[in-house]
Amino acid sequence: MSATVTGNTSNPSAFVAIRRELHQIPEPGFAEFKTQQLLLKYIHSLPQGRVEIRTWRTGIIVNVRGTSPTRRFGYRADMDGLPITEDTSYEFRSVHEGYMHACGHDVHMSIGLGVLTHFVEHPIKDDITFIFQPAEEGPGGAQPMLAAEELQDWLPDQMLALHIAPEYPVGTIATKPGILFANTSELFIDLTGKGGHAAFPHLANDMVVAACQLVSQLQTVVSRNVNPLDSAVITIGKIDGGTKQNIIAEKARLEGTIRTLSADTMTLVKSRIESLTAGIETAYHCRTHIDYGANYRQVYNHEQITREFMDWVRETDTVTLIECSEAMTGEDFGYFLEHIPGFMFWLGVDTPYGLHHAKIEPNEQAIDYAIDVIARYITWKSDR
Repeated sequence: MSATVTGNTSNPSAFVAIRRELHQIPEPGFAEFKTQQLLLKYIHSLPQGRVEIRTWRTGIIVNVRGTSPTRRFGYRADMDGLPITEDTSYEFRSVHEGYMHACGHDVHMSIGLGVLTHFVEHPIKDDITFIFQPAEEGPGGAQPMLAAEELQDWLPDQMLALHIAPEYPVGTIATKPGILFANTSELFIDLTGKGGHAAFPHLANDMVVAACQLVSQLQTVVSRNVNPLDSAVITIGKIDGGTKQNIIAEKARLEGTIRTLSADTMTLVKSRIESLTAGIETAYHCRTHIDYGANYRQVYNHEQITREFMDWVRETDTVTLIECSEAMTGEDFGYFLEHIPGFMFWLGVDTPYGLHHAKIEPNEQAIDYAIDVIARYITWKSDR
């Protein structure tokens, strides 16, 4: 079933329909061409009197002018999908084989369009920038987009973003001042030795053995180098090595992720990884190469603004607020919060399957709910 996108409507169910159409076309970072086209089609269908639209690579920046602006608010939604084969019960499953919106970015975008539509139809005095950002899952779109010329004169004075939370029911918002999401880094380690026949191991340098030893040693970094009162994670999620069962592997590759709650601990962890990898080179007479890939800043919620938002939520009968703990998840919205005061919050979507799971099915009632909450909060904030 393909939803039909229609513009110029304040009917909240329209944004569930948009989410379903977005769900069918997940695309990798900086390749969100169909996604950008669908979003632009809808945005251009709105009354354009107070709307200005710019594109940056596959992203979109929209300015909604206020009636007598003295400041600018911002909402950011991420756009890309994940290389996961979908296994949901939906009739509107992904039509891009091997890709899925398994992290809720389709929900984030439809909420953004709903809030944008509200303020086109119900203007407030202040300006609002809507940022549809590509490549959150990788290689990272926030940092280069923040520096883009197209955004400079529309930079918000305060901004917010949300992320779906499978574990919370619809009607729940969870957040906290300070660190919400961890510092993160991708980790890729290539090992190159000397291949050979399985019957003559003494004439080769086996990179499967070297890789296994390195994986085991990496597990000691957190347990023996990081302060036990601190938090860090090293996960190796993928190992590639060898070509056939009777050939000693000349090459192996480890792929993983690093998560820490402080920038200093990230530096420490990387230093220890480099020392251990150098030791593997000596022990196994091989060469290694480390690539840290995409590195994301921690999501650090601005203390005063976040407390103010939480106090406002507590006075709202339709919202259940949870002051949650920090999580080891990563999010490149942290780059925006380094330069612009603001916050991110978890939005309950009540599904038994977690983020990045092939079966995740967020409760779509959260879309209309979030549009209403965000629109009312920004309106209240603008009136202050």
